[in-house]
Amino acid sequence: MNNQNLKMYFRAIALVNSQIKNKRPPGFNWDEVISCIEVDNRYNQALEGLEEYSHIIVIYWLNRSDSDQIALKVHPRGDKELPLVGLFASRSPYRPNPVGQKVVRLLRRQDNRLWVKGLDAIDATPVIDIKPYIPDYDSVVNTRVPGWNQVQ
Repeated sequence: MNNQNLKMYFRAIALVNSQIKNKRPPGFNWDEVISCIEVDNRYNQALEGLEEYSHIIVIYWLNRSDSDQIALKVHPRGDKELPLVGLFASRSPYRPNPVGQKVVRLLRRQDNRLWVKGLDAIDATPVIDIKPYIPDYDSVVNTRVPGWNQVQ
């Protein structure tokens, strides 16, 4: 694959406002964290109708991810008890393109602000896209995951 001439550009459409100001260690429980996503005013009309959904998908740029820490094999969640796997078989934030994606509960919308619960992004993280979560479209049945990654 020759990707030397392939250029991609992203525009931040929003910023995360969160009480979490710095990176958290692997295993930190983000489930109860409430954040406010402040969307650029030029996209206000694009938010219309989003409040009808209970959950949204937030796609964001891990702008504080250290590109020097990229390893092709990692222990998931930084846990040495878990097997060494390929980077793409993990959710490590240290990736060639540090893009994060999370389904979160949408608590409320007020103008260009979205209050969400469970977003695993720190304060001032740029958001590059927002999509509604549609169960019939986004949920997958009959999935398979390795034994070390099954919820207890």
